[in-house]
Amino acid sequence: MKTGADSLGGVHGPNIDWYGSNAARSVSAGNSFILVLLLIAVIGLLGGAPAQARETEPKEIQRVVKVGPQREIKTLREASRVAQAGDSVEVDAGDYLHDVTVWMQAKLKIRAVGGRVRLIADGVSAEGKAIWVLRGGAISVEGFDFIGAKVNDRNGAGIRLEKGNLFVRDCRFLDNENGILTGGNPDSTLEIINSEFGNNGHGDGQSHNLYVGTIARLTVIGSYFHHARVGHLLKSRAAENHIFYNRLTDEVGGGASYELELPSGGIGYIVGNLIQQSSTTENPHLISYGAEGYRWPNNALYLINNTLVDNRPQGGIFLRMKSGQQTVVAVNNLLVGKGKLESAGPGDYRNNYNVDWDQFVQAVREDYRLQENASLRNKGVEPPVVPGVNLRPAKEYLHPRSTRSTGSVPLSPGAFQTSPKP
Repeated sequence: MKTGADSLGGVHGPNIDWYGSNAARSVSAGNSFILVLLLIAVIGLLGGAPAQARETEPKEIQRVVKVGPQREIKTLREASRVAQAGDSVEVDAGDYLHDVTVWMQAKLKIRAVGGRVRLIADGVSAEGKAIWVLRGGAISVEGFDFIGAKVNDRNGAGIRLEKGNLFVRDCRFLDNENGILTGGNPDSTLEIINSEFGNNGHGDGQSHNLYVGTIARLTVIGSYFHHARVGHLLKSRAAENHIFYNRLTDEVGGGASYELELPSGGIGYIVGNLIQQSSTTENPHLISYGAEGYRWPNNALYLINNTLVDNRPQGGIFLRMKSGQQTVVAVNNLLVGKGKLESAGPGDYRNNYNVDWDQFVQAVREDYRLQENASLRNKGVEPPVVPGVNLRPAKEYLHPRSTRSTGSVPLSPGAFQTSPKP
């Protein structure tokens, strides 16, 4: 046998004419039929099976751990020992006294069923720190009240987040030394939706309604902060802070210090909030930014469409800001009281107005919606464009702890866009 070059210039094998006879063509056809059958079989194995057959394949089932006085598992402490990553823990409504624990699961959903679950510390704590200590991965909590956490070092918390990502919805933190206290894990995140923080703080000014350390990101939406004991309503050292559509009001008899403090700078998106200073506070500042120095590489404060209320008879300061490498943008804010935002230092200040009480529906009851005929209604300007963050208000705070859509109404200054119903 000889070898030679094909028409494309390559080298082919022995020069045999496989197509020169009927027998050869029959062999070729048979081989082709076998190849087709093999191809169909392979397609079936790779996902080409009929739809009905695929639907019967087993699916991953999430395990539910049920907790309650009438259940086999009666306490959260016991549930924290048996729950596995990926489980859902459902807790029957009611009061759970001294039920403190540590959660270390990589992924967990914990929610109340049938009503609220009240966790009452009454002098008991997990690891001398909190009602719950979290050192897991992604944990969500919904429908719980954390009440009365007090420890020897005066830093007891409803929840202490030491590691991982925490999502909190529809929870209340009442009468603790800290509502939520986080460590400084740079990879941690905390997201709080439609929750309440009230009457937290030891009274020494070192503990707060919400006290966030140097974590990656804090998000707070539709939540109610009030009556911190000497400490702040909200204090965060996070690298990035998204504070949207909340009510931070110290109200009658309140003795909180700052209403909002970002002492380490970072990025602060403060949009659509009602922030009110009590007449009885000793600290004159509503918002403080960078007081402890700028520790983050990016430091920018965006105050957009907030209503800032100073009830201090001798007058207060709306914004305190330490000079340094920072950017400040303040647009569409309403200020009730004396003073200007510009007194904080250089920045981009646009369309901010000092207004009187009579511009609002019922300020004495914290209804700071503009009157239908208020001169500033529909006089908002478009906020700056920031990649990845919409600074134009799409919602507004709805008491006691939620939000509602503002729809397509023209933009007005302040935190509230809707009109009172006729």
